[in-house]
Order: sequence, then C-alpha cells, then structure tokens
Amino acid sequence: MLKKIRLIFLFFLILTSCVTVSQETTTPDAAPLFVTSTLPPTKQGLTLPTPIPSTPTPDALTPNATSSTSCKDSAIFVEDVTFPDNANVAQGEKFTKTWKLKNTGACAWTDYSVAFVSGDRMDAPDSVPVPETAAKSSVDVSVDLVAPSADGGYTGNYELRNAAGEILPIGIEKTFWVKIVVGNTVAQIGNTNCYYTTNPDYVQQLIDLINQARADVGRAALTVNAQLTSAAQGHSLDMGCNDFLEHSGTDGTWIGDRLLQAGYLSTYYLEIIAIGLPQDAINQWRIDPLHWDAVINSRVTEIGVGYVFVRTSSYGGYWTVNMGRP
Repeated sequence: MLKKIRLIFLFFLILTSCVTVSQETTTPDAAPLFVTSTLPPTKQGLTLPTPIPSTPTPDALTPNATSSTSCKDSAIFVEDVTFPDNANVAQGEKFTKTWKLKNTGACAWTDYSVAFVSGDRMDAPDSVPVPETAAKSSVDVSVDLVAPSADGGYTGNYELRNAAGEILPIGIEKTFWVKIVVGNTVAQIGNTNCYYTTNPDYVQQLIDLINQARADVGRAALTVNAQLTSAAQGHSLDMGCNDFLEHSGTDGTWIGDRLLQAGYLSTYYLEIIAIGLPQDAINQWRIDPLHWDAVINSRVTEIGVGYVFVRTSSYGGYWTVNMGRP
C-alpha cells in the first residue's frame, strides 16, 4: 500500500513541478516561453520576450523645458541594461556598461553627465554625457570600460551630475555602480572544462521574492536547507555546463535521486527551474499556474536555490529551486 501511495505522489510531482521543454529536446532551436530582461540569448534563433516593456524616451523634449532651481529635480535607477552585478568578464576584455535611469522630477535633463568617482576605474573616462531627457522619461547611459588583467571582483562607482556639476542622488543613494567578476570557477564536465560563475546575492534575492509571494497569499516563509541547496546547485551546474533546461540530469537522475544523494530523505518535495535574473524567474513561474502553485505551496517549509551563470551557454543564468518539508 505504501508503495502505491508513493507511486501516486510521484505522478503528482511530475504533473505539478515540471517545466515543459520537450520541444527543445527534439528541436534544438525551439525556444521555451521564457523571459529575460538583461541577458540576451546566445543560442542562434532564440528570442525571449520581455515581460514589462521599458518606458520609451520621447523623441523630443518639451519645448523650452530646462533644468532650473524652480523645479524639483530627482532620479531613480531602473535597471542594469548590460552586465548586471557580478557578471563575468574575461581579463582585458573591452565591454560597455549601460544603466537605465529615470528622470522622476519636473526638470528636463540638459547637459547632465555621469562621472566616475571611486573604486576600480577600469579605463573609465572622467565623465560621459547623459542624453537630453524630458521629465518623467527614462534614458540609457553607457560607459566604455576595460576589464582588469587579473582575476577578482571589481567595482566602479559613479554619480549623476546636473549642468552645474551638482550631484543628483539616485533614489536614496548618491552613487550607482558597475560590478564585475574577472575569471571563472572551473568544473570538469566530461572531457571538457566548464567555466562558470555563481552569485550569492542573486540567490538571496530570489529567496526573498519567493517568500514575499508567499506572504502575499498568507503563506509562511521558507527556511533555507543546506541539502536542498546542494542538490539545486548541482542541477543548475549540470544544466549550465551542458546547455539544457530540463528536470532530468545528464546522468539520468531525477529530483528524488538528487535529493537522496544530497542526504535529504523527505518524501514530499517540489522542483522548479528557470533562466535569467531573479525577477525573470519569478515572471516565468507567475505566468504558469502549475509553477505558481509550487511557489506558494502550503505544504513545503524548506527551500534550496541553485544558480549558475555560463556565459557561453544558450540562456546564461540557470535556476533550480528545490522545496520540501522534513
């Protein structure tokens, strides 16, 4: 009887916790309906929709609108358009960092600039001009950089300045930044090396987003479990280094196998997978009722999140979230 119950439960898990990716296994260039806001796909033919379009910058400024002391001047950071925090960059690589800022004040931005102020310069100029931006509009600002020639983490800090050279805070912060990692962690996958990076900040962001979604519907927050985390990280590494997006591992293991290998003995567990940044993962699950039911499942109490970024892969960042109860 117990064996029958477990078989029924396994069938339930298969129905409720799997991402449908059968097209990708039979047609390599077919794209799942996933979204990513700042990680452009490297797989040829892959197009990923953006869930929330950015506010376009108007073609022209309001006539005679200029910055002045008589109007309120304010700004917020919208997103990293390129090279999100802790993105991996090769030694000596030239790259362009782009931020999206929004003019939330009543003054148009004319002759504004973004200036390097501290941290790792990475061949940054002293300042770059900000395109003219009408009030309540967004603007992309870019700076050309060169990665250092030694492995490690690097951060450069910048300020937004008005035409008079005065600092305009970005929300409650005076600075915003570019943060990169030079060098990779190497894993031996088969007969080849896989170069990848991890991001503990992203992992915590996703855990916070999941717990917030649960709180919104009156569900308890999940606590982090080391065994669930180990199994999740291992599967994300497998997906990223072997360039696939499925629950079945390249060694034929399924979620239950991976949890047993990690020492997690519970018979109630769920697994969901995604790509992109933390908010991208939430967006992907939210549009699918079965996956969203897993996010807000009332029976699970523990969580483990795995994240791996492989720059040469089709999707960039790979997420595995394991949830269960002891």
